[in-house]
Amino acid sequence: MKNQMYEAVSLLLEKFFLLANFRLLNIGSSVEEEEKKKHVTYDITCFKPGDLLEVPRTLFIHFGIYLGDNMVAHLMPDILPAFTNDHRQIQKVVTNKRLILGVIAKIARIRVDTVDDFAYGGCILVNHMDVHFKNKVLGSEEVVCRAKKLVGTTDYSLLWNNCEHFVTYCRYGSGVSFQTDKFCEIVKMIIRDQRSVLASVLLGLASIFYLGLAPSTTLPTIIIPFTLWMVG
Repeated sequence: MKNQMYEAVSLLLEKFFLLANFRLLNIGSSVEEEEKKKHVTYDITCFKPGDLLEVPRTLFIHFGIYLGDNMVAHLMPDILPAFTNDHRQIQKVVTNKRLILGVIAKIARIRVDTVDDFAYGGCILVNHMDVHFKNKVLGSEEVVCRAKKLVGTTDYSLLWNNCEHFVTYCRYGSGVSFQTDKFCEIVKMIIRDQRSVLASVLLGLASIFYLGLAPSTTLPTIIIPFTLWMVG
C-alpha cells in the first residue's frame, strides 16, 4: 500500500513538471553536461575522516561529513522513508521527485553514500567553514561518531534542520546554517522595502481582474499588503 501511494504521488508530480515544462534543480543543464557529471572522479586521498565537505550547487550548497573509505554522511530531504522500510529502495540515489516531496512533507534521511554519489559531479570544498569556528573543531573520531549515530530518518526543516545544521553539529558541536541566515536577511529586506507592498497590491488586483472577484482573490489582496505594511 505504501509503495502504491508513493508511485501515485510521484506520477502526479512528474506529470506536473512535464506540464509546466520545468525541470527542477536542472535549469540550464544540458544532457551532455549531466553525462559529464556522472564521469567526474575525485581524489579521496585528499579527504580525512571527520572532514566537512561542501558541494556548491546552482541555488544552494550541499554539505556532508567524510567518514572514510570513500563514504560520506549527509542529510537529504526524501519522501520515500514515509512509504517504505525497504533499505535497498531508500538507499538508491534520491531523485528530484523524492527530494521535492521530502521538502514539502518535511521528511529527510541522514544517509551514507559514496563521494561520487554525494557530490554528483560538483566541485568539493574541504573544511571551508572552519574559519567561522576557530578553536571549536571537534576531534575527527568524535565528528565521525556523531555523524554515524544520526544516520536514519529524521525531520526536515529548511530553516531549522537542513544538511548544514547536521554537519555543523557533527564538526563544531552546534547546529547552525549560514545559508538560512542569508535567506532570512533577504526576506527581511523584502519585507522592509515598501515597494513590496505596492507589488503585492498590483498582483492582487491582477488576480482579481483575471480570476474574478471572490474571497480567494480579494482577501489575499487585502491581507498580504496590510501585513507587509505593518511589519515593514
